[in-house]
Amino acid sequence: MEAHAPPHTIRTPPSDHVLTLSCPDRPGILRAVSGFVLDNGGDVVECKQFGDRDLGRFFMRLQFAPVGAAFDTEQLREAFGELAAVYGMRWRLSSTADRARVIIMVSKFGHCLNDLLFRAGSGALDVDIAAVVSNHPNLKFLADTYQIPFHHIPVTPDTKNDAEAQLLQLVDDLHVDLVVLARYMQILSEDLCKHLEGQAINIHHSVLPSFKGARPYHQAHDRGVKFIGATAHYVTADLDEGPIIEQEVARVDHSMSTQQVTELGRDTECLALARAVQWHATNRVLLDGRRTVVFR
Repeated sequence: MEAHAPPHTIRTPPSDHVLTLSCPDRPGILRAVSGFVLDNGGDVVECKQFGDRDLGRFFMRLQFAPVGAAFDTEQLREAFGELAAVYGMRWRLSSTADRARVIIMVSKFGHCLNDLLFRAGSGALDVDIAAVVSNHPNLKFLADTYQIPFHHIPVTPDTKNDAEAQLLQLVDDLHVDLVVLARYMQILSEDLCKHLEGQAINIHHSVLPSFKGARPYHQAHDRGVKFIGATAHYVTADLDEGPIIEQEVARVDHSMSTQQVTELGRDTECLALARAVQWHATNRVLLDGRRTVVFR
């Protein structure tokens, strides 16, 4: 009887890990961190750093591939904590296999929601969308198209507190890492902003001059602007004043109609928001006071 060799076992290599940190700047940080990773079974595949000379702080993102099946993430975290204490670091160590879980909030304008759902569904955006939340039922069909749970939470002056409590309950129940305001046309309370600090991203139009109120692109068209754009930023209690993650602009000329300007503006919103979400989800954004350090 002919003997057959056992089938080859295909082993999936361990996922890359990402270490991000910030600390007071001093000589030797880069060598200490990269040496630690090497000594603990990691092969550096990407390393970016920035020293803010004005604030005297150092920022770093290091991505590495674990070498060997015995690699233990929790042991590495415990060991790195000792090094981090020496340098006064704020740090985070995560696996690229742990995809960010996201809630998208929206009102009646669906362009940003549609863009994010498509990018996530096609694999271009490295997140898991856990739910869509809206104060209107209009865009449920979009969530249904991608088989994403849709939660209609109406908001009135009398129900605002209850609506925000429902949102926080969803964040907890669904183990959500990031809340994305994809043209969600409600102002979040100061308490909710503090609760979601560093975990919520908003998108808004930013055209020069700044046009407040309704129909900003119509106002821009009437004033004959030459550029329009959008800003994605972290949510804070100061309306539209949070740390900026990404901005996108587009040129306008006199021949464009109001509708064309509006469509172009919405395109910039989609691009800026998608980039901001992707960079946050892949641990490429670090806070630097009121600014951000973005390791693209």
